[in-house]
Amino acid sequence: MYKKKAAIAILLFFAIVNIQAQVTFKPGLRGGLSLSTISEMHADYRPDFYFGGFGEINLTKKYALQPEITYVKQGSNNVARNYYDPVSETNKVAYQDLRLDYLSLSMINKFTFGQGFQVLFGPSLDVRLTDNLVRRKNYNDFAFNLGLGYRMPSGLAFDVRFKKGFLDILDSDYYTNDSNNHYLFGDYNTNINFQIGVSYSFDTK
Repeated sequence: MYKKKAAIAILLFFAIVNIQAQVTFKPGLRGGLSLSTISEMHADYRPDFYFGGFGEINLTKKYALQPEITYVKQGSNNVARNYYDPVSETNKVAYQDLRLDYLSLSMINKFTFGQGFQVLFGPSLDVRLTDNLVRRKNYNDFAFNLGLGYRMPSGLAFDVRFKKGFLDILDSDYYTNDSNNHYLFGDYNTNINFQIGVSYSFDTK
């Protein structure tokens, strides 16, 4: 019994040493185009940008855990606002751009296949920094990321991501009922964001 326990302990020791020998850490930078809108409204996608940093923790040759911190500009363009004009006594439609800037904290799981093709997914906590909304339901947002990428041997990588928020970010009742801000909104307005960009991880060896 003692010999079996000793053998198991030795095997566990060498397994841990082997795992630690494979683990590497590479810091990096990422940035690119942000295309975003807000669900359940008459609006266009808003083009802007995102940039940030990350730490790539390579646990195996195929899998890495990547914490990220990213500044991303989101929102919607040409949001329809229906209002009554007392001068002409008619209903009119105006358009306004809604802007929301977030600091996004993400935990991305990254799987690599073949010669550098990658599948990326993971959650985000988005902390709102600024906006031009009149009223808000939530200052922060929880979102999920899903994407594809390709990494070159040099450390340069390209990826495309879809990020979907889960929290209702607007007080749609206010916008709907206020005579000066009568937006054509639904009741559940969430962030929708596409990111197309590049990243570079630094070799710390």
